[in-house]
Amino acid sequence: MFSIINDAARAYKGIIPADRWHEPYMPMPELEAQLADGIVFSGCESGGELLGVMGIQDKGEVTLIRHAYVKTSARRQGIGEKLLQHLEKTTRKPVLIGTWRDASWAIRFYEKNGYRVQSADETARLLRKYWSIPERQIETSVVLAK
Repeated sequence: MFSIINDAARAYKGIIPADRWHEPYMPMPELEAQLADGIVFSGCESGGELLGVMGIQDKGEVTLIRHAYVKTSARRQGIGEKLLQHLEKTTRKPVLIGTWRDASWAIRFYEKNGYRVQSADETARLLRKYWSIPERQIETSVVLAK
């Protein structure tokens, strides 16, 4: 899982503001902290090889989709969509997804799957309420809802 996340995150290099980018993108202690905070990951594999991961986090009245990553060599094969649909079936609550504002491909993917970009004010409100991220990340992110 660690290697999938950090391989796939390279697509965001140059998109994520330089002051928020680091290598590896998600160090092991951060991944462990995310798991301890209640994010439950699902994976998609083929032939015993893990190709993609996506997390889900219950936040009371809403569910968050977190850390959606597909291995670079396995992109554009429907893996992300399969993972998203699988996780959506596990909740009846409204689903929120946060991503980087300049990650146009990620936003298009979620819009194609029925999510709608929230206004800047609503994005900031939702990020402050349901995520634990720095103010700088709030300024450069967007929330999509379904």
